[in-house]
Amino acid sequence: MATNSGRGNPINASEGPSKVGEGAPPPVAAEVKDAVKEAAGQSDGAGVHAEGQDAGVAPTAAPKVKTEKELEKERKKAEKAAKFEQKKAKAAQAAPAANAKAKDKKPKAPKAEEEALPPYVEETPLGEKKRLRSLDDPQLKAYNPVAVESAWYEWWEKSGFFKPEFTQDGKVKEEGSFVIVIPPPNVTGALHMGHALGNSLQDVMIRWNRMHGKTTLWLPGCDHAGISTQSVVENMLWRRQGKTRHDLGRKKFVETVWEWKEDYHKRINNAQRKMGGSTDWSREAFTMDKNLSAAVTETFVKLHEEGTIYRANRLVNWCTQLNTALSNLEVTNKELSGRTLLDVPGYEKKVEFGIIVHFKYPIEGSDETIEVATTRPETMLGDTGIAVHPQDERYKHLVGKNAVHPFIKDRLMPIVADDYVDKEFGTGAVKITPAHDPNDFALGQRHNLKFINILTDDGFMNENAGPYKGQKRFDVRYTIQTDLKERGLYVDKKDNPMKVPLCEKSKDVIEPIMKPQWWMRMKDLAAEAIKVVKDGQIKIKPETAERSYYRWMEDINDWCLSRQLWWGHQCPVYFAKVEGEQGDRAQDSLWFSGRTEEEARAKAEKALPGKKFTLERDEDVLDTWFSSGLWPFSTLGWPNKTHDLQTLYPTSVLETGWDILFFWIARMIMLGLKMVGEVPFREVYCHSLVRDSEGRKMSKSLGNVIDPLDVIRGIPLEQLHEKLALGNLHPSEVEKAKKYQKTAFPDGIPQCGADALRFCMVNYTTGGGDINFDIKVMHGYRKFCNKIYQATKFVLGKLDKDFVPQKTGKLTGKESLAEKWILHKMNTAVKEINEAIPQREFNKSTLTAYQYWYNHLCDVYIENSKALIQDGTEDEKRSAIDTLYTALDNALKLIHPFMPFLTEELWQRLPRRPGDETPSIMLARYPTYDEELDNPAAEAAYELVLGCSKGIRSLMAEYALKDEAKVFVQTYDETAHGTAVEQVQSIKSLSGKGVTNIEVISGSDTRPAGCVAFPVSSAAAVFLHVKGRVDIDDEIAKAAKKLDKTRAAVVKQFKIVNDPNYQQKVAADVLDADRRKLTDLESEAAGFEGTIKQFEALKLE
Repeated sequence: MATNSGRGNPINASEGPSKVGEGAPPPVAAEVKDAVKEAAGQSDGAGVHAEGQDAGVAPTAAPKVKTEKELEKERKKAEKAAKFEQKKAKAAQAAPAANAKAKDKKPKAPKAEEEALPPYVEETPLGEKKRLRSLDDPQLKAYNPVAVESAWYEWWEKSGFFKPEFTQDGKVKEEGSFVIVIPPPNVTGALHMGHALGNSLQDVMIRWNRMHGKTTLWLPGCDHAGISTQSVVENMLWRRQGKTRHDLGRKKFVETVWEWKEDYHKRINNAQRKMGGSTDWSREAFTMDKNLSAAVTETFVKLHEEGTIYRANRLVNWCTQLNTALSNLEVTNKELSGRTLLDVPGYEKKVEFGIIVHFKYPIEGSDETIEVATTRPETMLGDTGIAVHPQDERYKHLVGKNAVHPFIKDRLMPIVADDYVDKEFGTGAVKITPAHDPNDFALGQRHNLKFINILTDDGFMNENAGPYKGQKRFDVRYTIQTDLKERGLYVDKKDNPMKVPLCEKSKDVIEPIMKPQWWMRMKDLAAEAIKVVKDGQIKIKPETAERSYYRWMEDINDWCLSRQLWWGHQCPVYFAKVEGEQGDRAQDSLWFSGRTEEEARAKAEKALPGKKFTLERDEDVLDTWFSSGLWPFSTLGWPNKTHDLQTLYPTSVLETGWDILFFWIARMIMLGLKMVGEVPFREVYCHSLVRDSEGRKMSKSLGNVIDPLDVIRGIPLEQLHEKLALGNLHPSEVEKAKKYQKTAFPDGIPQCGADALRFCMVNYTTGGGDINFDIKVMHGYRKFCNKIYQATKFVLGKLDKDFVPQKTGKLTGKESLAEKWILHKMNTAVKEINEAIPQREFNKSTLTAYQYWYNHLCDVYIENSKALIQDGTEDEKRSAIDTLYTALDNALKLIHPFMPFLTEELWQRLPRRPGDETPSIMLARYPTYDEELDNPAAEAAYELVLGCSKGIRSLMAEYALKDEAKVFVQTYDETAHGTAVEQVQSIKSLSGKGVTNIEVISGSDTRPAGCVAFPVSSAAAVFLHVKGRVDIDDEIAKAAKKLDKTRAAVVKQFKIVNDPNYQQKVAADVLDADRRKLTDLESEAAGFEGTIKQFEALKLE
């Protein structure tokens, strides 16, 4: 809930994702942590309290008898405690006077409860440039994503900012082009966090390239998702009307799906817009649009004409619930360790899996039998042979003979010899069911066995099953075992680890069934697709994905294209039913493809001269992946030679999840090369899968699927529960899902806004393993958005109404050390982000942006510029403000690709440089590295200043000194000494009002007496005079504890630096950094030793 409070947001507040208890960003590399610590001036040296031991734990051992020495120690302790009580008594006597003064003070008024803001109402007419309200408006006092994100997208879209910009003669701009076609989401419902991840990464690349001046296009669209969409609509029809698709008929059913599609398509596009994706909606595509359908037809016809697409009767993955063949992608394999009872649709009782049944077949003309085994007993009704190894002495005499089927009259099964059989496994004899098992299919072909299908499309036994005709397949699983026992042929049943193939949509058990289908030959296509990756024409990242690509492509099988659905691209091919002939629909020669029925008829007339025939179009549709495989070029106008196709193909990057590498990416490469003659894209980047906070795959039945819109807007727990009821979940699954939601989102999902969502998803992308999504981390980045918002508000408050920035951000020569430092840090961040994004180091790019904004700009320069602006000369003030403007302007541009809404809202409030009429930050030039701003010397000098001031503040806090602090800065080299002398006033002002005097001394001077030390680095240390103001014994104990800790760190670092293996593995700069760290630790230890000696000396004074 938004409130009108602006409190709790000081510029240097520690309120980002790293704040304890409010969610931490994902773990980062050690060197990044060190860099952040160093930038923030953090260390584990003096001035940082060590952790204490757990208190309140009662000892369990028996009391120990104390020695005389221990008793003496206790006596002294008691005396000390008595003295302390006397001091307390004196203090108590003085208390009444203090209390009297306190009574005169007015009590603090209790904090008023923050009022919830009313819903934000946008006053800008739709599509017009946003009318900016005052930052004093209650809706804008604190960061409010609803107010910030309002109106911008509609203006961007209406202004045509998302469209590719060409030169006057229609060519791409001099800077080049950058094109991404969006992986089309299935038009089956809401988007999920996987889409949010992909969209965030793609828009970062698009916006970054657009700001670098390139002709950019991010082309949006949706996939018709044949089986998923038909399944959802059929379920909806049954629930709402009690009707099946057959009740409606094909035409009416397809019309119903189109109506349903329009509704859900709008929802998906709305979500894309809310996430800020800068897609060119004027080029939006849908896989069943007129042009994309024409591309499907063109591809099928051409490939059928040349024989790449052919007709064959082969095994397919068959779902008896959906009555269609499935691709491997739509099948999930459930691992079983042994006997398991599973729910199967259409069965009241659970069905037994994970077993292997042994039984015997009689040998024709003898009393002999042969033992075989199966995990699917019902399939024995389709057995047509038995295989043994040719060298197996047990069965050599049986090869060439027949086994007799005990239940199917007159069926004899030849016993054949084949090297495929492992004679050591089981009995060494394998039953062969060629029509219902992929391995048996090949055996059946080799030995010319009969292929007998025993199942109907609905999963019942057909006429080939003899007496079992009409029974359900898994009922027969049990009755067949009973019947085998009655005939004395049953041997045994054992547990058997196995995989059970399930339909991803219906959860039905998949049956391998022979069906005449359309197939595509893949070997030759795959060879070319492998070659372009090996040649470097396409780069696949990360390398693990590339290796997987090669593995799959080198072992590719022909692709089954047919689907027995009504929703999708109907196969553009016709069967010629010749009068007087019994045509075989599995026979390729009687099928004729055509872009139109007339074209197919002309082909048939030529092939069947003098014969009368009628044409019947194939009722099947094509696999959804067929049209998806054409996506990169069909969306640009192919098969027509459009301007987009000629100028923007090949596209630049295909960014998607690694899980569809084979099913989509590989097919796009193969079809792009085949149909267009060029690769479809130059690079493939595979992002990780998004899992829930417990590392589980996101699934509706688990309740862990998260809608990005719920993250952007926030949603109470009750509404999350309500959304579960809207789906197709079983009541038991709804309860299980609710349980997870209560655990993961006890207070619902907090409002995060689109910018935090995007930044978090990009930050998660390390190029490594899967992502465990945690809403607390994302909400932490909402706080980072507030940090940016409040920092910009502060800077805007420092700019006069008539402020005009310098014409450029170049150095003027008047910059202070602090200014040179922030400009150097800005320049470094620019360089690192501009290197990270093209290298797809997305996590690094966000960390760099976060570090520059949070640790450098907000926590250091903005804070430290206050003194320059308040106390400096007019020239110093102007220079500080100019630098503040440059640092902020570039900071907003730097982070714009990640946070488009927030940066536009704030950048539009900044004055423009003279002559700059850029209408939107998304069209502004992205900052680039400027060698002039590179200043390592200024960086080192100012960080010495920051280190000294931090050390002073830390010591004063540790020793509770609030005023009249006397400080020494001791330097150990000439550069550090020069910096400290020159910047002594800066050190003093940054150290706080309690410091009255700072004296800079050199390393040759004696250590200041009566002081405690804070080692800043190997170049300097600060000393605070504490004699007479602290308890010396207590401080010696503290310093000794820290010395022990530092010595341990020195030993550890020494081992690392001097490890020969480590020295060989790491880069020289890393080794140098480790050596510097060792030097700093040694200096730190020396400082503690000196502190202890100094306190010991103080005791003697």
